Amino acid sequence: MKYDHHLTTAGWTDYELLDSGENMKLERFGSVVVARPETQALWKKLRPEMWDTAHAVFAFRDKRGGWDVRKPVPEPWEMSCGDANFSAALTGFKHTGVFPEQEPNWEWSAARVRAISQRLGTVSDGTMNRSDAPAVLNLFGYTGIASVVAAKAGAHVTHVDASRQSLDWAHDNARRSNIREDAIRWVFDDALSFAKREARRGVKYDGIILDPPAFGRGAKGEVWKIEENLPEMLETLHEIFRDMPGSFFLVNGYAAG
Repeated sequence: MKYDHHLTTAGWTDYELLDSGENMKLERFGSVVVARPETQALWKKLRPEMWDTAHAVFAFRDKRGGWDVRKPVPEPWEMSCGDANFSAALTGFKHTGVFPEQEPNWEWSAARVRAISQRLGTVSDGTMNRSDAPAVLNLFGYTGIASVVAAKAGAHVTHVDASRQSLDWAHDNARRSNIREDAIRWVFDDALSFAKREARRGVKYDGIILDPPAFGRGAKGEVWKIEENLPEMLETLHEIFRDMPGSFFLVNGYAAG
């Protein structure tokens, strides 16, 4: 039996990697072109003439990073992927709130949700009432595109994040995608603490999406260190995972301690 399944980004209209090299990458997010540091881009730039098209360049000065805005940039600006709509913005953390490398994960989880919905007979698009939708938990949900995509596929999503700003951003993305208010449960909490409470309550989820940072703080100041807390998190999630045909568990390992 083959267990490994490699997901690759097929590409989508509102995102394009224009060039990379010399520890930088040039990308188009919708109508805005940005240049950002990328330590793995060790080669020379292939299209150096394109870099002048950047609306903004992220650079580090005196150990602090910031955007050098060279052309007008809407704050925020609109983007979409499939039938999911969301906003992007220049943040102080080098990103735009949209993580294009996650696109195959969004599509994969949406396909799993649709398969469970068909089995349960509750096919929906996140805009209609449904009595028994697949339950999906998204921990460290951030700006919520994964939650929006899962809800559009027919899931009832519990979205957990310890940042009020991120929750507001994610909630706005859901509204932009015409997701019903009752299709996503918004939870301001520490991810591990919430998972432990769900385990004590005997709650089960058909799908779990986990995208943990290397380091973070919970809603009440709880400290998350991936090298220390990930094993306990996985053990806890095993307790609340509904081990049924079609159920899925998606872990993103981008951040490492």
